[in-house]
Amino acid sequence: MAATMDPTADLLSDPESWLSESFWLNSTAANTSDVYTPLMSPVINKTINISLIVVLTIAMVSMGCTMEVSKIKHHMMKPKGVAIAALAQYGVMPLTAFCLAKAFQLSEIRAVVVLICGCCPGGSLSNILALAIRGDMNLSIVMTCCSTVLALGMMPLLLYAYCQGFPELRDSVPYVEIIISLVMILIPCGVGILINYYRPQYSKTITKAGIIILMIAVVVIASLTSIGVGGSILNVLAPPLMVVGALMPLIGYTFGYVISALFRLKRSECRTVAMETGCQNIQLCSTILKVAFPQALIGPLFLFPIVYGCIQLMEAGVLIVLFRCHQWFTRKERETYQKTETGEKTEDPPKETP
Repeated sequence: MAATMDPTADLLSDPESWLSESFWLNSTAANTSDVYTPLMSPVINKTINISLIVVLTIAMVSMGCTMEVSKIKHHMMKPKGVAIAALAQYGVMPLTAFCLAKAFQLSEIRAVVVLICGCCPGGSLSNILALAIRGDMNLSIVMTCCSTVLALGMMPLLLYAYCQGFPELRDSVPYVEIIISLVMILIPCGVGILINYYRPQYSKTITKAGIIILMIAVVVIASLTSIGVGGSILNVLAPPLMVVGALMPLIGYTFGYVISALFRLKRSECRTVAMETGCQNIQLCSTILKVAFPQALIGPLFLFPIVYGCIQLMEAGVLIVLFRCHQWFTRKERETYQKTETGEKTEDPPKETP
């Protein structure tokens, strides 16, 4: 009996075949649950690719506009907080992604998606969350900057290391395309830093505009993908991926705080490192998955980082609410205690009777 051929193995073991037109024609006939035929029209596909690149560029310029050269220099002179944050970012998250992919026995392409998401640097969302949880904003911004620069070397290295645990992935990850994407994001980020240095009056406007554009773009790209791939978009909402997407940021927040506390950082710095560790750069991750991988292989899975981003935002929101409630009750107890002490001290002593 002839052996059954697995198109997934062909795709992953021979990346050069991605460029072959005959491969796409033959692969449509042997489609499996994890190999996606190019359902989207070329126009929609190209529109999504260009939109992701443009949105990522705007997001990185906006992130650069939040960075100040003086603050970067200050933390570089005392790099303890930044070093611990880098350890948490590139130690906890990639390992978490690898362990969850193994634990839930994800298929090769889904494992790649989760690993790339786990190896991505922190994003600008972490700066907003650090502000909301009353963390160290200077440290948060410098951490985001440093993790983005470190991603140029750490992300390909970590992907190569963890892909050794998946035999089918060892030679299939497009490292060159990923490195090119990482280099390209440093340019707009540098432009944003220069704008903030030479024209700081425009920084806040650019940052606000970037956030608004990002929110609109998420809706537009998700809508275009739904039109292009139809019901197969539900692959992104598969239960194993949803559980992984829920556990990854929660583990990142927890271990980010614990590691910082073990190194005796201030509480505000611990909260900052927690937010930076759990929050990934979802714009970068989606762009890499959509642009670096062929459409027939990745399908709608490039939207997984957006799902992850929504979950990480919700979980961070719960943590922020709990922290604010804790602060409110603590302050009330302190005020009550101080009023009681003050009342006892100001109370007139009893007069002696003759």
